Amino acid sequence: MDAAPDRRTDVFVLDDAVAWEDLGGGVRRKILGYNPTMMMTRVAFDAGAVGAPHRHPHHQCAVVESGVFDVTIDGRTQRLSAGDGYIVPSNALHGVVAIGPGVLLDIFTPMRQDFLD
Repeated sequence: MDAAPDRRTDVFVLDDAVAWEDLGGGVRRKILGYNPTMMMTRVAFDAGAVGAPHRHPHHQCAVVESGVFDVTIDGRTQRLSAGDGYIVPSNALHGVVAIGPGVLLDIFTPMRQDFLD
């Protein structure tokens, strides 16, 4: 088997090559790949887990891979399920609540240096 790819430069993303990071509260994250201009992460939620409202200067878009989430962006809440997505403008207050277990695929631009620190 080949050595683990460098997530900063490799053009292919192999999910099995990346370990989950436990963020607590029933939330886990994988940083799948990144370069200075973008980052892709997968975030898994247990039923009832909360992505607390927060804001950041990065632009973000996400796709619900599985499950059902109540997503709130700048005071607007929408229930989303597998295949649905959302876009978060820079500095918009946003958060999610997992109605059941589920997974989000997040893309950020520029990349989230704070996720690596």
